[in-house]
Amino acid sequence: MTHNPQESALQFLGAARTVTGSRFLVDSPGRRVLVDCGLFQGRKPDRLKNWDPFPVDPATIDDVIVSHAHIDHSGYLPRLVHEGFRGRVICTPETAALIEILLADSARLQEEQAAYANRIGFSKHDPALPLYTSADAEAACELLAPVARSTEIALGQQAECVLEPSGHILGSATVRLSLPGSGSPKSVLFSGDLGRSAHPLLRPPTPVGEADVIVVESTYGNRRHTPAEGELARFAEVIRNTASRGGTIVIPAFAVDRTEVVLHAIQALESSGEIPSLPIFVDSPMALAVLDVYRHAIRTQSPELRDGLDEAGAFDRGQITECRTTQESKDLASLAYPSIIISASGMATGGRVLHHLERLLPDRRNSVVLTGFQAEGTRGHRLQGGERSLKLYGRYVPVRAEVVVLDGFSVHADADELVDWLGGAERPPDCCYVVHGSAAASEALAERISSDLGWLAVVPRHLERVVV
Repeated sequence: MTHNPQESALQFLGAARTVTGSRFLVDSPGRRVLVDCGLFQGRKPDRLKNWDPFPVDPATIDDVIVSHAHIDHSGYLPRLVHEGFRGRVICTPETAALIEILLADSARLQEEQAAYANRIGFSKHDPALPLYTSADAEAACELLAPVARSTEIALGQQAECVLEPSGHILGSATVRLSLPGSGSPKSVLFSGDLGRSAHPLLRPPTPVGEADVIVVESTYGNRRHTPAEGELARFAEVIRNTASRGGTIVIPAFAVDRTEVVLHAIQALESSGEIPSLPIFVDSPMALAVLDVYRHAIRTQSPELRDGLDEAGAFDRGQITECRTTQESKDLASLAYPSIIISASGMATGGRVLHHLERLLPDRRNSVVLTGFQAEGTRGHRLQGGERSLKLYGRYVPVRAEVVVLDGFSVHADADELVDWLGGAERPPDCCYVVHGSAAASEALAERISSDLGWLAVVPRHLERVVV
């Protein structure tokens, strides 16, 4: 790609008609910036894109700006560094703290998968190599450049960026770029993943303000969430019913934010007497490390958090057992009384939760509670779809446990919330690009934006390049 000194351009290197792999390249006179640097996840055709040569030489990228720490927005950073990127990784301080945790875990998984492939010989490559290593992850973390919210950050001599809270997870931000051009400067706003005004821990997303171009996510672009009050009631009912059967509730939960939101909900339900007091086991070293980051944010009164939160009331009144070691995780197999197990990963793509599912799915007394988006091709998606068997560790196990889907726990804005947020713009943008959703979700949101707001809304194609 050749830089055009007269105009700025935007290229969609990921998250175009798919809900993963967020990567948006911005070329402006004298500056090349990548907004988000995520891994493709989910379906195999998407995952294979991680191995494609990067569309531009990573060494030519001046800065990467990360909206938040989730792996589909930050998880490609070590590979980018391995291929030659040496610039800044701009993000909020909380995002930097979370990225260090997530990238270390992601690199470990990459290395373990390569070692496993070599051990059993199923890879087409000899030897199988990880997408990146722990050393690559450490090198990426050395480039982290945390910046304060609402502060103008210079990108070279003519461009600037500002990060504002997006209400999705701790540290998450919208990214506003001010870019030079042949006329007046252009403003481009990236929503990142947009949160909800009803998030129990975080303040609502920052209003849109004014922008010439908006790039908005559409994870739930064709769906409406069940009201949070109704979902809490269903959650309480599942816990009560499972406990009365003598069963265990297993909750596959994302390590970042979802574990904290689920713990907060359990605390609220127990405090109001709607559920019995049950032992809670958080079986994920990464989730526990993230929980420490959230606890620190509460202790230091982060401005992202809602007023009135205290550490004990938010997450733990004494019944949580932290399972950090492999043996502590294995010991949960001997539980003989009703309990709640929260374990990663949230879509059951890997991690310790698979062992719990293997053991608990065949027993009708137990319940599985899915509390977030389940991408196509994942075990969570298959459970959500009602499949009666699930393949775990090379063999199928029957699904007899009760499977409950609680979309109200999602920390993604739904279609109505996305349109409401966009509708708060001070003026219509020249164009609104709809990304980070399935093709159906993105098209549906684009139609809503066009019909409800009267804006030009476009669903871009993978690798498409447009002039800003």
